[in-house]
Amino acid sequence: MIEATVRVIARDGAAGVTHRTVAREAELPTTATTYYFSSIDALLTAALTQCMEEDSARIEALVGAPDDGVDKRRSLALLMAEILTPPGHLLAEFELCLLAVRRPEQRAATRRWKEALAAFARAFTDDPLRVKLFTQAYDGLLLQGLLDDEPPTADEFEELLRELLPDPAAGGDS
Repeated sequence: MIEATVRVIARDGAAGVTHRTVAREAELPTTATTYYFSSIDALLTAALTQCMEEDSARIEALVGAPDDGVDKRRSLALLMAEILTPPGHLLAEFELCLLAVRRPEQRAATRRWKEALAAFARAFTDDPLRVKLFTQAYDGLLLQGLLDDEPPTADEFEELLRELLPDPAAGGDS
């Protein structure tokens, strides 16, 4: 049901989410969605929570991955380019995050996400300002990628990530 909700948001926006539209997308009776989610807010919160958990797990896996000779910034750039094509799921996530701005009870779902990004940045620097810069810039890079006629390539993302998190020998601050 959660993935069906994300698909509805990607296609119709959050305003298109009803018990009926989600049930139809999930090929379930409407009673199934109302049984598990008493309100649309509960359904949207569950969707945001799952999206943030999945995204956090991907970033945490990058942080914890063994050093295989591939720069983690490159790995992240590849992931960023991948999630922009097709952009539907990412678009739904941004819409869910924007809903959380007006619904403080939904913001808890974003905390692990912010911490995962901060952990990634701390792999390159211990400067709190640079960590904050990276965590706040990351989503902005993806949002701009959604707005671009042609999404950025992994190479373009990597160039930006190296600027945000430079090598210590190249003027970084780690």
